[in-house]
Amino acid sequence: MTQPTAGDVHVNRLLGNISTAYIQKQTAFIAAGAFPVVSVDNKSDRYPSYSKEDWLRDEAQERAPGTESAGGSYEIDTTPSFFCRKYAFHKDIDDDTRANQDKPLDADRDGTLFVSQKMLLKRERIWASNYMTNIWGVNLVGVSGTPGAGEFKQWDNSTATILKNVEDWKELIASTTGYEPNIIVCAPDVLATLKVSAEIKDTIKYTQRGVVTEQLLAELFGVDKFLVPRGVVNTAAKGKTGAFTRIVSKKFLLCYAPEKPSLLTPSAGYIFSWKGYAGADKFGARIKKFRMENVESDRIEGEIAFDCKQVAADLGLYAANVIA
Repeated sequence: MTQPTAGDVHVNRLLGNISTAYIQKQTAFIAAGAFPVVSVDNKSDRYPSYSKEDWLRDEAQERAPGTESAGGSYEIDTTPSFFCRKYAFHKDIDDDTRANQDKPLDADRDGTLFVSQKMLLKRERIWASNYMTNIWGVNLVGVSGTPGAGEFKQWDNSTATILKNVEDWKELIASTTGYEPNIIVCAPDVLATLKVSAEIKDTIKYTQRGVVTEQLLAELFGVDKFLVPRGVVNTAAKGKTGAFTRIVSKKFLLCYAPEKPSLLTPSAGYIFSWKGYAGADKFGARIKKFRMENVESDRIEGEIAFDCKQVAADLGLYAANVIA
């Protein structure tokens, strides 16, 4: 008599306790944490910009008895503006799929995460394309050979002077604005170089742990925030072989921004987010779910409306090709 085979005693089915999905953590995206977010009532508007030259000019004079005091004025530019563009993406969940799914599949949960991930990717890529580029008051390029004007020795070179570079760059900003840079945005591959740098390791070898961490680098460079944009994007079209890359690579941004937006306070950049529609968070983002009866489906839709705006170019320094 034939014995039962493996296929007779067990039918393959979905495991209920594991699944795989490439969901990036929110901590991989830094767009919401770098510059202050300004929630606005309208999609577009203007904001005033005061003249730095007028505010930093020394004009007070010694006053003789019976004479008028020295006086002056300052200029205000009211032409700077923003426009919050809206981005959206959706995933439809049809009734048949929901009714027929096995655990651990959950089309509504998975669809919400899928849409949320698309919103995070879009926001991060726009943030990076707007800020991690040569639009700042000082824009530098790393080179492997002898640095010339606007250049510096790449940090993965044995003769690089990383600490001096950063201190010099901080002074370039502070000496022309009066504000000490307090934020560093560092690409993941640049961070990897810093972690194995002989110069950095020698400097921190007597610290309690002697391990190069982001917190330690913030203290070492004298900034409040050391941010690492770790997001990864697939630039290939649907159905094509994946082309995966970091959103930010080989780049470094040093800048000043206040913790919160306020009047009469300069900032390298602001994120203007449109809160003018129901359910939006401070970044102008919302996830909604509604019925599409004509196709017997529920639609999970994400929307986000914002503008990444450079506000004060002289409060930022950008470095490209930081490593080879």
